[in-house]
Order: sequence, then C-alpha cells, then structure tokens
Amino acid sequence: MTKRIGILTSGGDCGGLNATIRAVALRAHHGYSWTTVGLRNGTLGLLDRPVDAVELDPDRLDAALARQGGTFLGSTNRGDPFAFPMPDGNKKDRSGEMIAGLKGLALDGLIGVGGDGSLDILRRLLMPTGLAFIGVPKTIDNDVSNTERAIGYSTAVAIATEALDRLQPTGASHERVMVLEVMGRDAGHIAIAAAIAGCADVVLIPEVRWHLEHVVAHIAELRRVGRTSALVVVAEAAGHSDEAADADSDAPYHGVGEWLARRLSKATGAEARATVLGHVQRGAMPTAEDRLLAAALGVRAVDLLADGKADRMVAWWNRQVIDVPLAKVVGRSRTVDRDGALVRTARALGICLGDKA
Repeated sequence: MTKRIGILTSGGDCGGLNATIRAVALRAHHGYSWTTVGLRNGTLGLLDRPVDAVELDPDRLDAALARQGGTFLGSTNRGDPFAFPMPDGNKKDRSGEMIAGLKGLALDGLIGVGGDGSLDILRRLLMPTGLAFIGVPKTIDNDVSNTERAIGYSTAVAIATEALDRLQPTGASHERVMVLEVMGRDAGHIAIAAAIAGCADVVLIPEVRWHLEHVVAHIAELRRVGRTSALVVVAEAAGHSDEAADADSDAPYHGVGEWLARRLSKATGAEARATVLGHVQRGAMPTAEDRLLAAALGVRAVDLLADGKADRMVAWWNRQVIDVPLAKVVGRSRTVDRDGALVRTARALGICLGDKA
C-alpha cells in the first residue's frame, strides 16, 4: 500500500524552507515510493473546502527550488486554531474544522516545519487524531530548544553581517555611529553572531542587562584612541536601558534601534543613524549551511515516519542529526548563554555588551 505523507510550513518565512520541502518529497519518493502532499498556507489551508493541498511531483522539484528563499507552499503566523480571530472580533475554536480537513486528505503522517510556537500548536492540533507527526525546526531566531541550529538562522546571520560590512565604510566616511537593529523576538543569537562576524564595537542583546552610560563610555573611548566611527548591533528584544526617559526620543512608535541612535547622538555629540533590517533577514537566497541543514533534517524526518516514530522533532546536535521528543521542545526557548562561547568571544575581542564599558 502506497503511503501518503503531508508537509506544511508554519510561522514566519526564512531561507531554507523550499530546500526542506524538496528534501522531504525526494526522500519519500526515492527511498520509500511514497506520495508527498504539500499543504498550502500552513494550518489556514486546512480551513478551505476542499483543503488547499497539492501532490508534489519529484520531477518538478529541481535544484533551483533549493536555492529559492521563502516557501512555495505559503505559510501563516496568525490564526491560532484554538482561538481563531473572527470578523466580529471574537475568537473561536476552529481546531475541529482543521482536523476534519486533515482527515479528508487521508494522510499516514505529517511533517511540520516551524518554530517552537508553531510546533506546539501543530502538536496539540494533531494529538487527538492519532496521525504521526514529526517536527522540523526553523526560525531565524535560532531559539528552538534541543537543537544547535534551526533552518533559516545561518541566512539571517549572513544578511546581518553583510549589512555591517556595508554600514562600516559609510560610518567611517561621515564619522557616524551606525546602529543596526536585527531580529530576535526573544533571543539575541543573530545579534551576537553578526556582531562578531561583522566586527562591531557594541552588541546589545536581551540576555545581558545593559545600560546606556556604558555604551556611551565605550564609544567615547574609541574616539579617544582615534576612531571616528562605531558599529552598534542591537537585537529587537534588547529593550531600552534604565536611563531616564527622554521625551524627544522615547516616543512609543520608535523601535529600539531608532531609540538608541537618538540617545547616542545626544549623549556623544556624534551623528548616529539607525538601520532596521526587519524582513530583509527572512527572504534571501539560503546559505549553503541552511540548504545542507534543510536537506539533512528533511531526510531524517521522513525516515522517522518510516520507522513508525511520532511526536518527535529532528535536530542538529554535535554535528549529527538526532531526534528528540516534542514534549522536550515546546514551551521552552534556547536563549544566548551569558557565559557561553559567543559572549566570551565578543568580550575577548573588545566588543561592548553594555553591562560595562
């Protein structure tokens, strides 16, 4: 009997999703002669009637697909099945509708590619169905628990590093402090890695309590020894320091990058400019590392279904592909270790983390 497995992408897009879909479909076809069904628009597609899904033809999943950013299946980061927002402003549990749509596809297993929030929702959604579910970690924030790497992180770091490479000559030419705000909803992995790779002078992350006065002092020291410009990286979740509010620069619509640039300009007397990368970090062609990770995790996810495994997540650990129980992943977050290798490296290179000058 030919097996049918499904795959969907959920949450924010990132580099490496198409490579993951391709790896799953090719492994299912060449390794087990299975059919792979792609579910469009994440869980939202399960509300359509008929369900918005398509059988994936391995012959059409060429190498060009692995090089493309985004996800050709579409994704969603809104519409919690258990509290779905309705037009009248109320919220409704529509998980039953989604389960009914899923049953109509007659699948033998489902692979979900998402971050910790998406994997949690998918796990809870599928638990009553008995359908075998395998999770694949993806998030540019790299904060999924029990994996060293998540798909999309490498590409985001590469983009942030390239931005620093481009900002440095502009800052030096105009004697400016260049502030780069990068994504990182709850963790500073992108910020700390890009700061080291891009030779920044300051990096501010949510895991390290920082104070504006220390950043100002560090920039002053750079100027004292002859430097006329500085590069500052700040994670979007780093927050504002504890200094007294400044009415001219603390308006609520300012992100932390713009807020910091305004405060540094006033405190140092230097021109400061903020650049917010935002979604530029998501949509790029995936790096070689993300393509490799996507291929390795996608293949292992199919193999787990073939072995009769379920309720697990594939992961990258100690240069190996492993699998861990989803119960040890959901509801947890892997933030930057304050005493870890990257923080120690940044400090050793003279990069200020804002907790001291």
